[in-house]
Amino acid sequence: MAGVSGPGKFSKRTDGLSFESTEYGSGVENTANKAGAPLAKTADVRATSRSEMGMAPSQTRAVTPLFAPSERPDEPVTAGIAMGEGPGPEVLGINNNLDTQEDKDRMLSYLPALEVVAASPNSSQAFRNYVRQLRANLL
Repeated sequence: MAGVSGPGKFSKRTDGLSFESTEYGSGVENTANKAGAPLAKTADVRATSRSEMGMAPSQTRAVTPLFAPSERPDEPVTAGIAMGEGPGPEVLGINNNLDTQEDKDRMLSYLPALEVVAASPNSSQAFRNYVRQLRANLL
């Protein structure tokens, strides 16, 4: 077994394969093979500037350092969760309840598929618990 290849320009194949041949004319054959079908095009992955995304510089927000003082000193740490001081999850627009019969019917139609996934040996215990709780709330 070969060792680890070096980084960047020092990298070498460790599997023993070579795309270059010492046989005369193999380069011509390889070029002809590449010309037989168009090569795949990749998307442009360069980073775009905020102005290209349609955002004005005034809309940008600096990243807050990890140990910076709070920008909301009067807001409790528990704001947005279902316990402690401050507003609960209703301010986040999260609806964990199945309020209407239409919501219940929709989730009931998904339940068989969710139970199949929950029965899989690769599903997590948390997902199995979620499906069990969903079934109890729907039936």
